[in-house]
Amino acid sequence: MIGAGGVATVAAFKIAQNADVFTEFMIASRRKAKCDKIVEDIHKAGYKLDIKTAQVDADDVEQLKALFNDFKPELVINLALPYQDLTIMDACLACGCNYLDTANYEPKDEAHFEYSWQWAYRERFEKAGLTAILGCGFDPGVTSIYTAYAAKHHFKEIQYLDIVDCNAGDHHKAFATNFNPEINIREITQKGLYWEDGKWVETEPLEIHKDLTYPEIGPRDSYLLHHEEIESLVINYPTIKRARFWMTFGQQYLKHLEVIQNIGMSRIDEVEYEAPLADGTGTAKVKIVPLQFLKAVLPNPQDLGENYEGQTSIGCRIRGIGNDGKEHTYYVYNNCSHRAAYEETGMQGVSYTTGVPAMIGAMMFCKGLWNTPGVHNVEEFDPDPFMEQLNKQGLPWHEIHDGDLEL
Repeated sequence: MIGAGGVATVAAFKIAQNADVFTEFMIASRRKAKCDKIVEDIHKAGYKLDIKTAQVDADDVEQLKALFNDFKPELVINLALPYQDLTIMDACLACGCNYLDTANYEPKDEAHFEYSWQWAYRERFEKAGLTAILGCGFDPGVTSIYTAYAAKHHFKEIQYLDIVDCNAGDHHKAFATNFNPEINIREITQKGLYWEDGKWVETEPLEIHKDLTYPEIGPRDSYLLHHEEIESLVINYPTIKRARFWMTFGQQYLKHLEVIQNIGMSRIDEVEYEAPLADGTGTAKVKIVPLQFLKAVLPNPQDLGENYEGQTSIGCRIRGIGNDGKEHTYYVYNNCSHRAAYEETGMQGVSYTTGVPAMIGAMMFCKGLWNTPGVHNVEEFDPDPFMEQLNKQGLPWHEIHDGDLEL
């Protein structure tokens, strides 16, 4: 596993809880001390799995190859940054390793993400007899599995799909992001995008929003965003007439975000700054990226769990033609408690809802259930064993048939 942040911490805990499936495990990251701390916390919690750690720069293909050739993993779980997807995939191909990630590639110098860069690896992975599993977090990930499950069991045709993501938690901070601030802010300041009648429709950032009611939570203002799973779902389910992704934001969060943009702190280009030398002997011109500097001063998402209250609610609202030939609606969702996630893993619910599915995807591969050579989005595999594990591994799902979808 590459990465040692909040999601990686959760995935590592869940891997340790399933030692009957995962017998040899290594955590690698740019800072080995972070990996060692995860292992220490896992062993303190009473789990006995022997876990190795290593230092690696995931931007460096040669370093990755050296590590993979030394440890010889069957599967590499990429929980690093989206910028590093391609270097890790290159190293996997070179060393004969299978691959799994939770977020699609985006270039570091451009706030733009899509699957085309990774889909371009299909033939190479297929020829090598290797499997690459893309987008195996919650959204993307579980939401795509929910869609596959609905298509397999409830619908002849899925026609309308709305993925809804609500975080109704309170971390008691004036402003904080629930995962890497740099990735989070880049994502939500992009233009919105949705699929309708065979084409993509672009919107201004956060232009379209409406109140949606979430189970056990109530109504929350929900904003239409561009999100990557829509891109693959409309290809794999061509009967979809419209597909959208919605996420909740509070007014305080949006006000801070507006200020951050207005003062230039969301910029991802380099600016030159004259900084004092540490020894006080003068100054030096340095280049900094404002958004990366902002990340350094914002609360670390890994540290939010202790005082986090409330829950998340993420699911799919689907309308289409059921197996009986009549129109039906279907809402499948999970609610996750931040407090329960923290008590189990030391991390908050947003990390938990991404880390658990990453482990389940790895389990599906290791059990031989998801191992078709090539590059695949998760909805291309059988959803049933994954859905079964969600109920066993801490993310139980619930269904509402023929209810009001509000959309």
